[in-house]
Amino acid sequence: MNTATISQAVETLVAARQNRMLLPELPPSARPSSKEEAYAIQNEVARRIGAVTAWKVGAPAPDAEPSCAPINQATVFFGVDRLPADLFHVIGIEAEIVYRLGRDLPARDEPWTREEVLDAVASVHPAFEICDTRFATYGSQDALSHLADQANHGALIIGAAVPNWRSIDPVKQPITLDIDGKRAADVVGGNSAGDPVRLLTWLANVGAKPFGGLHAGDAVTTGSCTGTIFVQPGSRSVATYPGFGTIELTVQ
Repeated sequence: MNTATISQAVETLVAARQNRMLLPELPPSARPSSKEEAYAIQNEVARRIGAVTAWKVGAPAPDAEPSCAPINQATVFFGVDRLPADLFHVIGIEAEIVYRLGRDLPARDEPWTREEVLDAVASVHPAFEICDTRFATYGSQDALSHLADQANHGALIIGAAVPNWRSIDPVKQPITLDIDGKRAADVVGGNSAGDPVRLLTWLANVGAKPFGGLHAGDAVTTGSCTGTIFVQPGSRSVATYPGFGTIELTVQ
């Protein structure tokens, strides 16, 4: 890995956050040329910003390698139904499923099994992730630059815990998303990765290793079930998961 590239990208992205200045792009000398460099950048930016208490993980297909990003405590919100719009450059809302851990899954040589990972889960929640960007135009950069920029994370809003969550199959879970009373998405499962538990297991074994693994209290959001819906300030979003829960959010 090119340490000069990583260092320059980290300084650029941290300054953009601190000064709330949008970047037209990363300087050519600061652009990651591999996933390893992109992850090194996002991880160091996360360490510089503050405590990591959550993660996002996803994959474009059921057999595709997942990707992830650490999420800092400052952008994780429990049980709120309103956030100020000036927190964001763009507001791309996604209905997701969050797993919250009740005990540590530390990094180790022997992979954690699916059942071991599920046994560490304390609760499951409906959630919204708001996608955002530190670049002037959302989606304008190469994929590695967006991965380095916290994989387009803006905020994670976590709803109430689901009772009897082990009886629910997330792949067969119906979900609707309404924006200002109009249906924007109506899916069953809806996650491009298929089974979100596969993502959670990969994160425990691979993605979270630079932070010593996953920790009790960490929340993991497992990818969009509805696609990204860009909304305007003042819009009211309601995601309904029959038999699972409901989450509502106004960004105003």
